[in-house]
Amino acid sequence: MDYFQLMVENMAMQPLGHLECFVKSAESGSFSAAARRLALTPAAVSKNVARLEASLGVRLFQRSTRKLTLTEGGERFLQQISAALTTLSDAVNDVSEQDKQPAGTLRVSMGQAFGRAYMVPLLDTFLRRYPAIVPDWRFENRQVDLIGEGFDAGIGGGLDLKPGVVARELGRIHIVAVASAAYMDDKPKPCSPSDLAAFDGIVRRASHTGRLNQYSLRNAAGDTAIADLQPRIIFDDPDAICQAALMGLGVALLPMPFAVPWLQTGALLRVLPGWSADVGPVSLYYPAKKLLPAKTRVFVDYVIEQFRERDFARLVQSEG
Repeated sequence: MDYFQLMVENMAMQPLGHLECFVKSAESGSFSAAARRLALTPAAVSKNVARLEASLGVRLFQRSTRKLTLTEGGERFLQQISAALTTLSDAVNDVSEQDKQPAGTLRVSMGQAFGRAYMVPLLDTFLRRYPAIVPDWRFENRQVDLIGEGFDAGIGGGLDLKPGVVARELGRIHIVAVASAAYMDDKPKPCSPSDLAAFDGIVRRASHTGRLNQYSLRNAAGDTAIADLQPRIIFDDPDAICQAALMGLGVALLPMPFAVPWLQTGALLRVLPGWSADVGPVSLYYPAKKLLPAKTRVFVDYVIEQFRERDFARLVQSEG
């Protein structure tokens, strides 16, 4: 029998907590990050991993002041136990949560403006349904490692769909040209995206590349053209761009989730009705587990239910 097969058989003899500390430390690359995910102290995680190594008789990590690195033995052990441990942990959690109210801290990552506008308003009903859940939401405009950073879920567009992560599309986001009625009052109406060059442009700089965003707009007939906005103001935040447009400072290309509330009130107008750019979906991301923790399962179900009831998918697309 292979030595590592013996190690795996010994898995059943190890406390589940020791194995979880090892797997989470391997996934995150540090005892501190694993401790945050497991609600333990870094010292406790380190001690549990050391006990596991002593019991197995093999060193699983090379330790340094900067990070943990799996040894060859640690790599093989992780590959052989991680799936089985996940299944076992899920089964234990599922049994323990049966007939109990969903509870615990719910860690979710989401974009700042999107989260404030579309997620925070859902909290009241959610908390009344599930009073034992404590939302711990991070509002940040960055790519997150959902599993590596220990999030229960994430909401956004363009996240990397890594192995072990599921994405549920909430709607496809369209970019549209908007301006205030006051700004457009004494100006000729543009007929095509190239006409936007005659207006003050409120443009966005992509925070991850440093480049100015440029969009190719399409109409119902299938014609496409570059939106030729001339930069008058440059921001890296869509909320600030929206505010500048409301102040009458120029024409902006805004994602529909930011523009919709103001289009509905008339504070903003569509400058090029019928033209838009599809920039992909906004999705709800969560770990691909057969048995999700109850807190995550009810959150996923609730978000999908609420976005469907509000017809979000239609709302954030441009139809005219």
